[in-house]
Amino acid sequence: MVMYNPTRTTSYPSDPITKGLRYHFLGGGEEVGNIGCVIEDKSKTKLLFDYGLSPSKPPKYPAAAPKVSDTIITHAHIDHIGMVPWLNSSFSTKLHATGFTAEISKLMWNDCYKVSKIEGYPLAWDKIDAEESQSAWNIHEYNSINELNEWSWCLRKAGHIPGAAMIDIQTPEKKILITGDFDTRNSRLVEGAKPQKCDTLFMEGTYGGKDHPNRKEEEQRFLRSVEKVVENKGTVLIPSFAMGRSQDILMILQDSDFDLNIHYDGMGKTITKTMLNHPETILNPSALKLAFGNSKKVSSKSDRKKALDADVIVTTSGMLEGGPAIWYLNRLRADRRNSVFITGYQAEGTGGRMLLEKSRLPIYGNITQIDLETKRFDFSTHAGHKELVEFAKATEAENVILYHTDNKTARPQLSKSLNELGINVHSPMNRQTYIID
Repeated sequence: MVMYNPTRTTSYPSDPITKGLRYHFLGGGEEVGNIGCVIEDKSKTKLLFDYGLSPSKPPKYPAAAPKVSDTIITHAHIDHIGMVPWLNSSFSTKLHATGFTAEISKLMWNDCYKVSKIEGYPLAWDKIDAEESQSAWNIHEYNSINELNEWSWCLRKAGHIPGAAMIDIQTPEKKILITGDFDTRNSRLVEGAKPQKCDTLFMEGTYGGKDHPNRKEEEQRFLRSVEKVVENKGTVLIPSFAMGRSQDILMILQDSDFDLNIHYDGMGKTITKTMLNHPETILNPSALKLAFGNSKKVSSKSDRKKALDADVIVTTSGMLEGGPAIWYLNRLRADRRNSVFITGYQAEGTGGRMLLEKSRLPIYGNITQIDLETKRFDFSTHAGHKELVEFAKATEAENVILYHTDNKTARPQLSKSLNELGINVHSPMNRQTYIID
């Protein structure tokens, strides 16, 4: 874990660049999450893309950023925006993103601050920094051209979640594409990303070496599994990420052959309302509106007690790290007719990972055995190995920088596949400087 205060010297070099493109990962170069990268060319145009933290236990923080005038944020997950308030308070940096990402950032920062206080881990920023950062946002539409010194750039749809964007940059010498978190496949919620021709591609590789199952087949397996539990008079608890996954789940459940009694709890409710205010970011706004409207929103203690008799409970947190999901699980675990369906990535050290591997997890400080059926479903909105390789090939990039990927497992397999296509693959490490001529 990298801890620092606002006076810590950055690892980014201060000497001018005389040729090529310089890039330097403050975090996320050799790991999933914790993203922050500075790029610069000889025109002295410098840009930071993303600046997040990994909400693990303990959290991981990127190295201190250098002074930058402009930062582009690809999307609103905390591992991409979690350190932005520090950045803005230190340098009055201009922040650039889609309208949805900018609007939802306040909620995400407030939640990050709240969790940090509950868990007792330090943040390099406070609530005032987060509030003041709201005025630093510059809102951009997809495909709208912007200027930064001698560079021009625009945002392209990235799939993944609403508001997520790839960054398409034209410098005097190079065409650069930065994917952020992306997926080329459509989900229920968003349209998939389309490759853009470029010379240099910064590509996330979270699922290098791993392919996803067929989405429609996985949805059907999920629905039949839900219906089986309901037929047996049980309740399905679905811990879900508030941003993206919970909305996907609500829409999938609409296709059930049963008239399901669905209760929706947690921060996802507020996020869904914000999504509906930005229909341009959603593949099928009417489908989301219908699914959200058909769910019973939990907003009080009495609502929560009523939800225990529901067919399905969709709630945060997605990794079973606190939130209403733990409250529900503690009360549902005594009846073996109930089930827990995991629909998202479970990081090492989280309650969700422990439940999958050991059938137990911490509940209010006590390691508790869970004797319920626990199933896992793959509804990832990150590109799988096949999609990553096809995307890189379609961009015709000469150089591909792989980041946001596990350096020991995912990246070596993805590098091998790209090398076989004749692509120059770069595997950056954090706090190291590289130049592409």
